[in-house]
Amino acid sequence: MYLELVSDQHRRRFRRVLLTWLATFCTCGYLLPWAVATTRGKANADAIGVMNFALGWTVVGWFVALGMASKGHGLAGLRITE
Repeated sequence: MYLELVSDQHRRRFRRVLLTWLATFCTCGYLLPWAVATTRGKANADAIGVMNFALGWTVVGWFVALGMASKGHGLAGLRITE
């Protein structure tokens, strides 16, 4: 029996990553934080996307969303394996 640390990183889905990068290029980089979060497999990528879409027009909101997307993955819990 051993303990395993589990992060909040989710598997990346190719179609979703492709969609976010396509949207980023179509909006001339406006949705970059959302694309970065999705590519990195962040668990809160949807929340970052909503925040970026709603508050990204304020430069501060865009940089906050980018900071959230670039932040390291957090610890989600421990898994006990036998």
